[in-house]
Amino acid sequence: MILIVGLGNVGGEYIDTRHNVGFHLVDELAKRLELDSFAKQEKFSSEITADEELILVKPLTMMNASGKAVQAIKSFYKIKVGDIYVVHDDLDIGLGGYKIHLGKGPELHNGVNSVIDHLGTGAFWRVRIGVDNRVSEEGVQGERIPGEAYVLQKFSPEELSIVIDVVGAAADDILSQIEEL
Repeated sequence: MILIVGLGNVGGEYIDTRHNVGFHLVDELAKRLELDSFAKQEKFSSEITADEELILVKPLTMMNASGKAVQAIKSFYKIKVGDIYVVHDDLDIGLGGYKIHLGKGPELHNGVNSVIDHLGTGAFWRVRIGVDNRVSEEGVQGERIPGEAYVLQKFSPEELSIVIDVVGAAADDILSQIEEL
């Protein structure tokens, strides 16, 4: 069983923010796999859709407490840590880029740190979606808005177009990777 968790924040004010790119990717996977819409699961504090081999999750715990939901689902379904994919925004990667790594990622991501704390390990797959498109007022890299504030901003229409493309590419890679397992 493969568990793919998209990290994000719940609520209308967070739709299309950089922090919610993980939700975008699991929505894209559900669409491609023609899975039923996500249903709220109280005991897992998440929205979940699944088939026989794959569980897609959007935690309802808010970003910084995502580990609670991941741990509950992992334990209930007896999923190995190496079969967990956590999809999240990453300010170390420019807008339009992504990386998929086992056990490697940013150290300053509170959602990822929550997952590590609850699982007791960081040996899960990380799907890091680049969201950084910050520039200074002069239009060059330099003095930039702090990351904590920046990730809560909504994508511009132009940026959202780029996000749709990168989410599609990352979804292709994830599906390819899990088919090989």
